[in-house]
Amino acid sequence: MVDTYFGANLVNYNTVNVFLFSSIQKSDHTPINVVINDTRTVKLEMKKQVFLNGICLYTCYFSEGFVLGNSYRIWIENYGIIPVNVNEAIDFPNFDEEYNYTGNDLGFTYSKKKTVFKLWAPLASKVAIMLREDAQSDYVIYYLKRGEKGVFSISLNGNYDGYHYLYAVTNSEIVSYTTDPYGKASSANGKESIVVDFEKTKIDLHDNKLPTYNSYLDTIIYELDIRDFTIENSTNIENKGKYLGLVEEGRKTKGGHPAGLDYLTFLGVTHVQILPFYDFKTIDELSPSTTYNWGYDPQQFFVPEGSYATDPNDGYSRIIECKKMIAALHRKGIKVNMDVVFNHVYEGFLSSFEKTVPGYYFRKRKNGVLCNGTGCGNDINSERPMVRKMIIDCCKFWVEEYGVDGYRFDLMGILDTTTMNRILKVCRDIKPDFMVYGEGWDLNTELPSERKASILNAFKMEEIAFFNDTFRDILKGPNGEDKLKIGGYLSGNLDYIEGFKFAFLGCCLDFVYPKRFIKPSQSINYVECHDNFTLYDKISSIYGNGDVNKVLDIIRQINAVVLLSFGIPFFHAGQEIGLTKYYIDNTYNKGDYYNMFRWSTLDERYNMSIFLKSMIDFRKNYFRINSEEPDVIGKMNLFTNLDNHLLAIQIHSLDDKDYIIVINPTDTKINYIFDDYYLMVCSDGGFLKNSDLYVKSSMISAHSTFVFEKKAASNV
Repeated sequence: MVDTYFGANLVNYNTVNVFLFSSIQKSDHTPINVVINDTRTVKLEMKKQVFLNGICLYTCYFSEGFVLGNSYRIWIENYGIIPVNVNEAIDFPNFDEEYNYTGNDLGFTYSKKKTVFKLWAPLASKVAIMLREDAQSDYVIYYLKRGEKGVFSISLNGNYDGYHYLYAVTNSEIVSYTTDPYGKASSANGKESIVVDFEKTKIDLHDNKLPTYNSYLDTIIYELDIRDFTIENSTNIENKGKYLGLVEEGRKTKGGHPAGLDYLTFLGVTHVQILPFYDFKTIDELSPSTTYNWGYDPQQFFVPEGSYATDPNDGYSRIIECKKMIAALHRKGIKVNMDVVFNHVYEGFLSSFEKTVPGYYFRKRKNGVLCNGTGCGNDINSERPMVRKMIIDCCKFWVEEYGVDGYRFDLMGILDTTTMNRILKVCRDIKPDFMVYGEGWDLNTELPSERKASILNAFKMEEIAFFNDTFRDILKGPNGEDKLKIGGYLSGNLDYIEGFKFAFLGCCLDFVYPKRFIKPSQSINYVECHDNFTLYDKISSIYGNGDVNKVLDIIRQINAVVLLSFGIPFFHAGQEIGLTKYYIDNTYNKGDYYNMFRWSTLDERYNMSIFLKSMIDFRKNYFRINSEEPDVIGKMNLFTNLDNHLLAIQIHSLDDKDYIIVINPTDTKINYIFDDYYLMVCSDGGFLKNSDLYVKSSMISAHSTFVFEKKAASNV
């Protein structure tokens, strides 16, 4: 009818609100009816009428009760028929209890004789699966049967290996076409889910080659991006920008230095943290060289990213090649931490989650507006049982199927503490030394502060670590474009000396500042990561671009202190050789020029890589922090302020050894005098592994950190 609009929203299981706006007034005698499953019609009981600015709102009662899973339409004679919007049911009392599905079989369960498909869609009245043998075939449509807890399922006899599929989900009589939220394989660019036989993807992941770490403090993390690390032309890596690029051994730079996998082995890091390699949205997988993104725009959480695969349209290619990458790293004794982004998706309203269960997966303000603490417009509603289940199921899947060894959570503070602790338990049941850590920023989302997985609640997540921005800012200076020229203790702001002591001890003691952590293994000690300015850009901005050697000396010193501090050492690929991003602070979509690891620079500054390698060796094999008790750590360390803001740190009984660390962050070398003979073990050249130089005094170079080990006089 012209100039007539009306709609209907479910208020509770017996009540529907109908609003009507029309140029023709509805008669009081005209009934409002509900049409059920297009088979019968029932007159609703009018409970209340409200008229406001030409809009009529009718509150109607349905004695039978609305039952989710049925089709309901409101019919008013002479005005038309419209569907009942049932989406508000997700917030009805007991909804989570009534529809909390605990089975472990969502998605597809494949065998050669049959495949079972299951989809959780409690609001839906109908779900159909659209199947085709390949991308060129026609679809065959089957309707799923609704079961308990709102799970739709179908069992199809036959071998469906390699079949492509979509779901057609009818919510509030609106049909949406979507990939499987639990899909494990995909065609290019996430167009369709694909059934695969995971037995065909089985390879030796070489878990038996991996050491076991008793403490996070025994680990050293190196962050890289698959594309960035292998894409530059100055190596003979063949599969540039691909999973397989990190599999290749014997690869060299033009200068003859180790590249790719061999370089990681050369450095001696214990873990690589790889930027997101689940399926993300904004890379054209069929033409990856034309687009660029780090992958913080999730699309399919259970599926590896296709732009890193040699054939993104082949459902198996990305799975097998991703596993080969992980297996190659494991074979070298290097564990793999996966960067995961469960705080948001790329486009919430177009995601498989929203199409399947509208409104359920994303957190809202009290006024109904989506929360935007992530800055991406759709904060994941992790405290809801089926959202939490999805996250935990996904985390478990990547450990069991792909053998990942840890998770780095992007914007972890958006999630809740219960979810994070459960993830840790599930993963450690599989791998006892599994790592979980993330960004604990306290973000503005509709979740009580005491429930956020933020750094403020570190004491509620004792085995989860956090990126320590206090450590970062005190060592190198604060982040931010407006603070680019402001230094920290090791970059010119010597007044930070007292704060440096707090940072050095892992921020786990009430020492100058209130403690942030209950133990040092909660502190990810970093000064550079994939976003924000590189360390080189920060230091050269503070000191100007004139003296590159001075900037590199400071970088070496900062890297050494990261490894000597109490906490988990963390490095971003290229930090060790002073790579630049040309003073751009967030290059997530800026392309290869700004982001690639420049192996040509490695050739020019190979001595800096040797320096980091030597200091990693020292940390791993000699300078092993053997306590996580803050009181013990406090008694182990004695700080002495020297002239000109230099600092000496005496560390007693560290792995049964006594050390003195002398830190000189100034432009002037100084002579340090000991009260006994000490063996020089680290200098501005790095770890002196076979040193037999015993001294009672030593000249400490400008912008350097020296380490001395106390020896009995009889050994001198």
